[in-house]
Amino acid sequence: MLKVSSWIGIAGVLVCLNAAQAQQPADPRLAAATQAYAALPEAERKAIQSDLIWTGHLNSAATGNFGPLTFRAVNSFKAGRGQPDGQLTPAERQELARIAKTARDAAGFTVITDQPTGVRIGIPQKLLPKREATPAGGSRWQSADGKITLDVNAGPASEPLPAIFERAIAVTPHVPRRITYKLLQPTFFVVAGETRDGKFFRRQALGPSGLRGFSVGYDKGVAATFDKVVTAIADSFEPFPSGAAPAPAPTPAAPGAPAVATTPAQPATERFGVGLVIGRELVLTARAAVDPCKGLKVGSRPAKLRAQDQASGLALLDVPGLASGTLPGLRESAPATKEAVVVLAYDGTAASRTAVALPGEVMSDAVLAPLQPGGAGSPVFDRQGRLAGLVTANPSDKALIAGVAPQRNHAIAGVAQLKAMLEKADAKPAATAAGGELSTGAIAEAAGKSVVAIACGL
Repeated sequence: MLKVSSWIGIAGVLVCLNAAQAQQPADPRLAAATQAYAALPEAERKAIQSDLIWTGHLNSAATGNFGPLTFRAVNSFKAGRGQPDGQLTPAERQELARIAKTARDAAGFTVITDQPTGVRIGIPQKLLPKREATPAGGSRWQSADGKITLDVNAGPASEPLPAIFERAIAVTPHVPRRITYKLLQPTFFVVAGETRDGKFFRRQALGPSGLRGFSVGYDKGVAATFDKVVTAIADSFEPFPSGAAPAPAPTPAAPGAPAVATTPAQPATERFGVGLVIGRELVLTARAAVDPCKGLKVGSRPAKLRAQDQASGLALLDVPGLASGTLPGLRESAPATKEAVVVLAYDGTAASRTAVALPGEVMSDAVLAPLQPGGAGSPVFDRQGRLAGLVTANPSDKALIAGVAPQRNHAIAGVAQLKAMLEKADAKPAATAAGGELSTGAIAEAAGKSVVAIACGL
């Protein structure tokens, strides 16, 4: 069960893919490439993705996880070179590494630990040769012509992260700019946007030692070549690093060189989801989160599938010993297209699943926001705190752009489908009329106790 305090002030954005894709790629070439990629060591998987960033084919973080984004990036690189099967021959891998190394070397990209701030970050030193200390105790790098500026900062957390975020996204007539992406989560935020002549990207992280982050601004005239460098900088960013800086990835063996034996990666043993407590020992979730499973847990408690509905994509779980939650009021009618909503979710990391509140936008029978794998079953609330839907599909890949989750559409079960499933469970939430608009934190505080993490043993 969640602690209310872990929800307060959290904001972001949510998205989703087809449930069938979450179980198995529809394209057999993607399935074969995924299997081949999984047999490589993690360091090599990340090196391939990093190289694809530098060749301009991948706009995402080098996580080591293979999915549709990497599949498309490999095929984009291979265009005119070979079959679009998502796999690299030894000669193609060597060529990818060569082109990427040329781009890195041209930028002088080196991962450093910035001494004034403690931040670990990649610096394109040839592109940004001018370095100086900032008045606030950080570091600044600039291009010789002043068209690119990278600032790294650190300091005490003198006010809540959401307050800093609100200032970062504020747009005033005196500073004309357009926010193109914004994401607020419990320990960091990201803001990206454009001015008339430039682009900017900012990331700020909160940790035990305070706030650390970086921001980069650059002229639109250099965007065609510098956009990929921003992705590489964001991918390298570690606000609170531990251990030595990562060593450069080894150069792939030339074609014809003896093959090096590798240990295949272990297949996933768990899939994750989210549920809403709707009564004593009863949880509502998505079929995509719990079917098929060899074993189910809600938090630390064993659970059992009671019922599922294929048409709506919903499922009910019995969870012995689970206390009743406070079932939120249900909307009387479906949200309007483009209506703002809040999605209460968990991230998809097995080691430490974090509660997140994600502002989204209704798109017909879907919700637009940045959900990652493990988000199936996340409840959707309108800005008055009323239950308005439940995410029924699970993203099949961990998509990141410049280190953050992009907005994508996720299918949801709507008000009518939720009402029918709740009636089957003999849970009858009161239809609630619209009231005053609530903050994301207030919605999370009111409903957060009833939102739980689900683990499915495969």
